[in-house]
Amino acid sequence: MNIHIEKLIATHIKKFIYPEKNENFQQKILLNKNENSIGSPLIKWYNRYPDNFQTAVKEATSKIKNVAAENIFLGNGTNECIDLLYTCFCEPLKDNVIVCPPTYNRYEIAANIHNVEVRKANLIENFQLDMDLLQELVDEHTKIIWLCSPNNPTGNSIYREDIEIILNNFEGLVVVDEAYINFSRQKSFLQDLKEYPNLIILQTFSKAWGLAGLRLGALFANTEIINILNCIKSPNNINTATQELVLKALENISETNEMIKELVAMRKELVKSLAQFLFIKKIYDSDTNFLLIKVDNADKLYQFLLNKNIVVENVSNEPLCNNCLRITVGTEKENAALINAIKEFNDKKIKTDNK
Repeated sequence: MNIHIEKLIATHIKKFIYPEKNENFQQKILLNKNENSIGSPLIKWYNRYPDNFQTAVKEATSKIKNVAAENIFLGNGTNECIDLLYTCFCEPLKDNVIVCPPTYNRYEIAANIHNVEVRKANLIENFQLDMDLLQELVDEHTKIIWLCSPNNPTGNSIYREDIEIILNNFEGLVVVDEAYINFSRQKSFLQDLKEYPNLIILQTFSKAWGLAGLRLGALFANTEIINILNCIKSPNNINTATQELVLKALENISETNEMIKELVAMRKELVKSLAQFLFIKKIYDSDTNFLLIKVDNADKLYQFLLNKNIVVENVSNEPLCNNCLRITVGTEKENAALINAIKEFNDKKIKTDNK
């Protein structure tokens, strides 16, 4: 199937797409930016604007991900990437996108901000895609299908073959959000970029890499899409300090891999600890650094934990998630505090039930 990316660009954006805007001026004398050429009160080189295309970070990421640097776009968190995709490809009050709840709510929030219609193909009972409904919802104005795998808040991975079917049959953009892929045994779609010109992959440095405070997200796509995003992104969107710190982190991939193994092991231990409580009706399988659990009364447990200064996510209002809480795997101390609080809640519940 031939996908023509240029036909997907929003009409009001096409005038901003100039390939020459992507020129990299590194290693040149820059007298065009009105910077303070002397220095700054901090380290001297902070007086210069950051590398607008994050060349060094992309090259380092390229080696780790085995994806060419020209197929990488970096954003101020993946939320910037999500926002830019709406800006680039969706005509307000004309186009639509499809989301698959329960899923990451930013896809819908960003659509509403951009005045783009949101069509919902709710997941089925096992938290997998409703392929028939997806097909019914697609029309000539459907620009993006958003897929989160592993999914948030459910924690499971979407069947790979279903995503491949969509990629082979949908003429718009398919965004696969792999924010939690490092915690999963599922294979990333990164190596499929050459096969699918309409495939966009989101990953983040906030989860497995433990760099949430730096706010750096990555988008992987074919060069045509990357060039379009580079033309309209905010200038100097990733600051120098973030680029420097991420580069240092990327030098320690072995340490990151050990942290991932440790978090997965702690996730398994947390499952064992939670399984002892009868009021917890189900602990869903997880390919992430969090667990989704179903309980008798999510509101009561949520409030009890909150009173103990433990904050979890109450997702009971999401489709298929009635009386469900999402719990991040914490440190050993935090996990122990959680289990102790739940034990106290359970003991009080038993006393009340036996009266």
